[in-house]
Amino acid sequence: MAIQRPKGTKDHLPGTPGTPEIQAAAHAHIQHVAAQLLERAGAQFIATPIFEEAELVQRGVGGSTDIVRKEMFTVYYAGDHGGYVLRPEGTAPVVRAYLENGLKQLGSPLKLWTHGPMFRAENVQKGRLRQFHQVDYECLGSTDPLADAEAIALMWDIVTTLGLKGVSIQLGSIGDPEDRAAYNDYLRGLFTPRLAELSEDSKDRLSRNPMRILDSKSETDQAIIAELNVKPMLDFLGAEARDHFGAVQGHLQAWGVPFEIDPSIVRGLDYYRRTAWELHHAGIGAKSALGGGGRYDGLAQELGAKEEVPGIGWAFGIERILLAMADEGVPFPQGPSPALYLAALDGDYIPLAAALTRQARAVAGADFSYRKRGAGQAFKEADKKGATWAAVIGSNEAAQRQLTLKHLGSGEQVAVPFDELNTFLKENA
Repeated sequence: MAIQRPKGTKDHLPGTPGTPEIQAAAHAHIQHVAAQLLERAGAQFIATPIFEEAELVQRGVGGSTDIVRKEMFTVYYAGDHGGYVLRPEGTAPVVRAYLENGLKQLGSPLKLWTHGPMFRAENVQKGRLRQFHQVDYECLGSTDPLADAEAIALMWDIVTTLGLKGVSIQLGSIGDPEDRAAYNDYLRGLFTPRLAELSEDSKDRLSRNPMRILDSKSETDQAIIAELNVKPMLDFLGAEARDHFGAVQGHLQAWGVPFEIDPSIVRGLDYYRRTAWELHHAGIGAKSALGGGGRYDGLAQELGAKEEVPGIGWAFGIERILLAMADEGVPFPQGPSPALYLAALDGDYIPLAAALTRQARAVAGADFSYRKRGAGQAFKEADKKGATWAAVIGSNEAAQRQLTLKHLGSGEQVAVPFDELNTFLKENA
């Protein structure tokens, strides 16, 4: 039996119709739009290794999270070492790189962005893979609610520029550490009498981090939560966190970025503080989140920094964005198509076709046939490659030093001298 790709992974294929998440060109399109908008906002690209020290994820993401307890891919090698993990998310690695490389010297706040594969050993389902791809944005060095609002607005700008219309921002706040401590005390008091009825995961979370119970996937847990009429985290915000939350809303309203207040938001990672939000699209099913983000002012110190480095950031899943685009019928790019395709009618003229193609690549995409081709066969190949213009080269073309270019869409034919080919392509490609 032939070897197949691992479960929960996808090959990104060239020129592939159908399922968008396997189209290499569609993935590249998402990354290109994100890069353009984030870099216009002053974000600089950063790349971190796809594997990190296990301790980074354990300390940064939080020991009570499903990521650490169930979903990490651990990598060992011969020698005395505690192991590496394939990165399950982007924020902790970016903050680690910021601290380790002294990036504070680049100014504050520092805006960074990245993209690439992430890895989680979770159940495979629609839009949920074991290797998935994210675009990630981080702003380090500011506690200003303006930074929070800008981060949310940038996420909104990207998905709307991609053509999505059915997206919504669900905005909340999980307060400061003391607010969360008070809320966790409240939750422990509420759930402890029902301990025996909770799922095994929620029993463990009750002592570690009771807020995680509210995000439980167990139907029994969710029924208990509904029955107890649990108060939202927003009811426990202190004055400073409440003022911060109000300021974020004010900026978004002034910019015309739509949002809905969602008191139930509980971000899945322990490092979040204050602002938290999710981006949803109902068309991709019950698991409708495309991505999300939040503020993480305490993360740097969790990773060993001597002083606090405030931060705000987000990530969205590229595969999930593509599913939403497919649901709305947003067109996908099909990859690069040459402006020009040349073929030789005789083997003697293949080198000439190759030389003219290389010349044309200075201004446009161009390709040629490695073998001699009849005119009909050459134009069929050009059409299959998606070329705009095509021509054949024989003794007449070589003698006259001129091509007869055919537009494959309209059938129009234009005579173009060799030395004017690049000028023509600049104006007509």
